[in-house]
Amino acid sequence: MTSTEAIRIANCSGFLGDRPSGAIEMVEGGPIDVLTGDWLAELTMLILARIRLKKPRGGFASTFVAQMEQVMGTCLDKGIRVVSNAGGLDPDGCADAVAEVADKLGLSPRIAYVHGDNLMPRAAELFRSGDLRPFTSDVEIDPAKLISANAYLGCWGIVEALNSGADIVITGRVTDAAVACGPAAWHHGWSRDDLDQLAGAVVAGHVIECSAQATGGNYSFFSEVPGLDHVGFPWAEVAADGSSVIGKHEGTGGLVSVGTVTSQLLYEIGGPGYLGPDVTARFDTIELEQVGPDRVLVSGVQGESPPKTLKVAMNEIGGHRNEVSVALVGLDTEAKAKVAEAAFWDACPYGPGDYESVVSVVERTDKADPGTNLEASATWRLVVKDSDERKVGRAFSNAMIQTALSSIPGMFSPSGMPGNGRPYGVYRPGLVPADLVPQYVTLAGGETTEVESTFPGPEVHAGHPVDIDARDSITTTSPPPYMTAPHVDVPLGSVIGTRSGDKGGDANLGVFVADDEAWRWLDDFLSTARLRELLPEVADLEIDRFRFENLRSLNFVIHGLLEEGVAASTRRDAQAKSLGEWLRARVVSIPQEVLADLG
Repeated sequence: MTSTEAIRIANCSGFLGDRPSGAIEMVEGGPIDVLTGDWLAELTMLILARIRLKKPRGGFASTFVAQMEQVMGTCLDKGIRVVSNAGGLDPDGCADAVAEVADKLGLSPRIAYVHGDNLMPRAAELFRSGDLRPFTSDVEIDPAKLISANAYLGCWGIVEALNSGADIVITGRVTDAAVACGPAAWHHGWSRDDLDQLAGAVVAGHVIECSAQATGGNYSFFSEVPGLDHVGFPWAEVAADGSSVIGKHEGTGGLVSVGTVTSQLLYEIGGPGYLGPDVTARFDTIELEQVGPDRVLVSGVQGESPPKTLKVAMNEIGGHRNEVSVALVGLDTEAKAKVAEAAFWDACPYGPGDYESVVSVVERTDKADPGTNLEASATWRLVVKDSDERKVGRAFSNAMIQTALSSIPGMFSPSGMPGNGRPYGVYRPGLVPADLVPQYVTLAGGETTEVESTFPGPEVHAGHPVDIDARDSITTTSPPPYMTAPHVDVPLGSVIGTRSGDKGGDANLGVFVADDEAWRWLDDFLSTARLRELLPEVADLEIDRFRFENLRSLNFVIHGLLEEGVAASTRRDAQAKSLGEWLRARVVSIPQEVLADLG
């Protein structure tokens, strides 16, 4: 299909568990051409793998099936195509479930599913040949321990499904942006070497993939967002040249601004080259313009050839874990923690040396001269992990209860009664040659078509370095010093917005400002060394700093902050969602001139 008209691609889900009414709201709230949704996060693949161990045909997002029952008839009547990655680990099972719903409703949509991403049947062989390898050389992976291994596929299987007349396309593990890039490439008839157009569509897909995060959700300046109690989901109107307008339906809550779009652009990225299976999108070429209320034009995106490898999301069961916590109330907090820990280990049948991992931390949330009982309280937390489930079970957690009357004064457990240990997963990213992972498109009741995953042409890059295996080279250009006076001590959040999140065991922290003067100051002020000072918890970790002058933004990738990934992390905020807000709360000296310009 080829069209010069823009295609409006809507999003109704940003993760497994997002608002159930999202599909109805997007289908009935205004005109759209395609309904998409993202159900798969790195953690979701682990969740689905664990579900499938108990229920062999349970490896897909059942919530998507329920939403299809609500909107399928309307979508067929209006000619709205549906593209979703809700197939997860069982796209054919998801397609069957949607077909059952259609039959119950008396409808006959053409359903297709895209597969080929599941590498589990081939994992041992691929590891032996060296074709499947860890993302970094310092990690070893035992394929026998894996419970899932899925390559991130691109958009061309989706294009083939739509070209075959599918009304509903269900995929397994594709990139989050592929569910938007696929419909755009199909509609406009792009080829694989239309790299700038594809890059523009990937950027549009990245903006809308997390539902309301593009329309005011999780936005630093949330007080600017009207109707935050029920934010409307976004759509991207993608033009033939790859530019797009980001918007939302009229009359819905939320806000689409250069700020909300910038914030989402910084979510879970690395360097300027955003690597994908179809194209490398240069985020340092993006131009944003407010073209109307709740309308932001995204243009100027340049594309380069994609890597010759595909990223692979692998999960393994890491073992079992358990946690106890004790309130430390009033005076002598540190001394109380030492006594409580010593008493605990005396009561526990296992010692700290018997566990594969022990994390003991005192969280100082108490205040001097506390006005409330809560303000007088800190917490001692103890988290253990081990492959032996018995060690982390009730014998471990009961030890805290046994010391309740014989340890520190004021002792109680803020986490409640003791519990059994629970399994945890470890996320293992890897790489595999793209030519070894073709996509397959199956029309329900019809034939299966193979689609190559490799880029057919020569490597293309518009004067930028391309790192095909891992991350972009770190920008080392130093900005000119910002010299001005006087300064005022205020929270950083008076000037900056942030967006933070998880990428495996790493955290990314995006920082942005609204005008050129603030950018000149931020670029000079917020070095990697300064970030280590402001966030002491990251001081000893490897940190990459990337500059996005076109977006007045910086992005920091903090390696290892989340340990072995979200499911295994012992941090309170295992997904690093609040990392940016912590940074915004730090008080620093900011030029009065910068504050005045921002009002």
